[in-house]
Amino acid sequence: MPLTLEIVTPDATVFSEDVDSVVVPTANGKIDILPHHVPIIDKLIPGDLKVERNGSHEYLAVSSGFVEVYSDKVSILTDEALMISEQDDSTIEDAVKRAQDALSEGKKSNLDLAALQKLEAAARFALAQQIAKGKSK
Repeated sequence: MPLTLEIVTPDATVFSEDVDSVVVPTANGKIDILPHHVPIIDKLIPGDLKVERNGSHEYLAVSSGFVEVYSDKVSILTDEALMISEQDDSTIEDAVKRAQDALSEGKKSNLDLAALQKLEAAARFALAQQIAKGKSK
């Protein structure tokens, strides 16, 4: 019996399909979720999310959010999520550079803590894209 994986951002449902397993980056470490997993709710951290179905692997880059596992359904609510196979290397490298530059400028200015945390999350998401792309090759 497969898992139903649904990844939702504020803009759209990015992924909604049956999968064999999924590895999710959480505040408590990476969690490998298989069918009949115990129910959980955990904080999602920016990183690479590994999806397995029909013997093949796909990677997505996800930002912060939450993951809920109940029955055989995995629901992920996140600020951003990208299918890595749809991104090219130069786009990812540009995103990493822009995020790092924005974070450097933000640290030099008088931004409040919340604004700096938002810039750091953007930088982590950009790096997650780069890591996931490297794993998918």
